[in-house]
Amino acid sequence: MRHPSLNKIEWQDLRQLRLAEVIYNVLLSLPFLLWSWWSAWQGFWLLALVGTFFFFTAALRQAHDCYHHTLGVGKVATELMLFVLSITMLCSTHAIRHTHLNHHRDPLGESDVEGNWARLPWYQAILGGGLFSIAIQWFGLTHGSHRNRLLVAIDMMLIVTVTAAAFITMYPVLIYHVLVMILANTMVGFFAVWSVHHGCDEGVFARSERRPFINLLTFNLLYHIEHHLFPAVPTNHLPELATRLDAQAPEWTRQPVIPILTTSYLEKM
Repeated sequence: MRHPSLNKIEWQDLRQLRLAEVIYNVLLSLPFLLWSWWSAWQGFWLLALVGTFFFFTAALRQAHDCYHHTLGVGKVATELMLFVLSITMLCSTHAIRHTHLNHHRDPLGESDVEGNWARLPWYQAILGGGLFSIAIQWFGLTHGSHRNRLLVAIDMMLIVTVTAAAFITMYPVLIYHVLVMILANTMVGFFAVWSVHHGCDEGVFARSERRPFINLLTFNLLYHIEHHLFPAVPTNHLPELATRLDAQAPEWTRQPVIPILTTSYLEKM
């Protein structure tokens, strides 16, 4: 049931995407993937890591939009997109979809396998990142409908195939990609869950970032309380939704994702 303070927020108009926005959503991670592969092929490893960071962050946004059907494409295209992302990110996005939607049904509640990672101290959230990645995908594999478990199984077979191909061929670019994706997946629990939910409760259960530069670097993924309150709004339009929330229901948006250098933080110094 939606909280009464949110009833005055206009949001339905934000659901519509223009064709250019849909194309942007579908192709968002591709340039960064090509950047990382080209750089690795040339031996520019630092440049490759920068490209990989932006690829994985952009791919997280694409997968997230697919989970909520806000990418702007139909059901079949959404499923195909999830398969492509599973192969390139080396994690089962169909498994994570099930876990993530459960997170939305019971944010920070007892059944929230994903969100409860935010209850850990920051160092445990980082050091245990590999366990988090396994746990959320295992939950998706062992729960949900028969159809979803079948999709997860296909994801995992594709991931094993790509990983095996890398180590059989020992092709440097493929080896590089597999290794950095393994590392990236161990950091998801900290960056995509802990950072946006730590210190929250079942009342105001997520944080939100307001600095434009940080939101640019993270492709608007840190407008997180906005997303939880109105999950049908595409990520493209979360900045506008944030403006409306700040104006009409600011009690929801007072917890920044990165508190350092915010006004409230400086006032306490």
